[in-house]
Amino acid sequence: MSRGHVLVVDDEAAILSTLKKALSLEGYKVDVAGGAKLAESRIRDGNYDMALLDVALPDGDGVDLLRRLREAGVTTPVVMMSGHATIDTAVRATQLGALDFLEKPLSTDRLLLVVENTIRLTRAEAEAEALRAEAGYFDEIIGTSEAMRALSEHLTRTARSNASVLVSGERGTGKELVARAIHRLSPRSKGPMEKLNCAAVPAELIESELFGHEAGAFTGATKLRRGKFERAHGGTLFLDEVGDMPLAMQAKLLRVLQENELERVGGNETLEVDVRVVAATNKNLVEACESGEFRADLYDRLNVVPLTLPPLRARRDDIPSLAEHFVALARASHGRPGVNLTPTAMTALTGHSFPGNVRELRNLIERLVILSPDDSIDDADVRAALGMSSTPKTTGLYRPGVPLRVLMEEAERVIVQEALATHGNQMAATARALGLERSHLYKKAKALGLRQDRDPE
Repeated sequence: MSRGHVLVVDDEAAILSTLKKALSLEGYKVDVAGGAKLAESRIRDGNYDMALLDVALPDGDGVDLLRRLREAGVTTPVVMMSGHATIDTAVRATQLGALDFLEKPLSTDRLLLVVENTIRLTRAEAEAEALRAEAGYFDEIIGTSEAMRALSEHLTRTARSNASVLVSGERGTGKELVARAIHRLSPRSKGPMEKLNCAAVPAELIESELFGHEAGAFTGATKLRRGKFERAHGGTLFLDEVGDMPLAMQAKLLRVLQENELERVGGNETLEVDVRVVAATNKNLVEACESGEFRADLYDRLNVVPLTLPPLRARRDDIPSLAEHFVALARASHGRPGVNLTPTAMTALTGHSFPGNVRELRNLIERLVILSPDDSIDDADVRAALGMSSTPKTTGLYRPGVPLRVLMEEAERVIVQEALATHGNQMAATARALGLERSHLYKKAKALGLRQDRDPE
């Protein structure tokens, strides 16, 4: 596996040959360019970890080339080289973002040290920036309910291992947040983390996204592209919505997971990869395996450690702390520093079922903060934002003289009936929505005298 992709730019063929050989022997992938025009084209189109750029080139000045690249927003790390540079030249290059300046004749030891440090530094800075960008999201794994305490303990133990993890849960429960927490708490935390949403990539492009492609591999492939696996080497790859991956691609993914090696599309070079996979799905993959929609052997490979995220309705005790957190974020984002939730608003929130889970709660809070005409958000505001159907029923359940047992049985019958109707009388889907085993739901429906329509399978 390459330690990095380096472009060497110099007008002397002997220097290009010497530097390419020295860097290749150390495990770097090396391209060369003999002039400013070719170098600019390759840096703009390529995917380099850094460039070694000579100041004096036959068709331009290396410092001017660096300036054009920075003005165009190209951030490839650059180290300048020169045999007759002045202090002024070095200062200009540094002001434009050059990370170092090497004087010719080059010392091989010095060169290798600079290249290693440059690539290590820029990768560390990129990872740190990603972590800073995601810091707010890590904070959203909030809750002290029994379900969340159990999840946190399981997550911490899981993160310390190198095993594949399959995160299951309804939409909006925070599967990506958990995947990022696993990476952050793992021994791989200093390595990269890559993400691929399997449902968002067209079937004909997903192989290229995962494994990369060589230039000319297919129409539109004008340059070499490293895939997610290659980019995640030494770190973690998060496969979101893995249940939507095409069957043909599942077989290829399984091979890479088993052999820890791959070939780019259109290439014949075998690349070894060291990647931990965390996959996520809101589908029942056991049922998908039974129906032939998902490979059972891939499921077994991904499901080494299963993590199931509880829906928000199963952790209502966490709604107040989540709501307060989202209010604070929305206040800062939308310039509403005085907005607060009243106790009645919090009661209305905890009474809602939140089919969209934590994501729905966050969106609702943000909407309330933006649209609230004053600084107090009350239960009427919450009910209005949720729709009239969400107004809690506070009367009609109690009837004098009727035992509590009978009242509760009647209420349970209504809940199960409504749930079955919502899910088209599909027992499996209804059981998942109610947090029950399917066999338990069958028994309960029978006990309540409800019609039991068997699932198609």
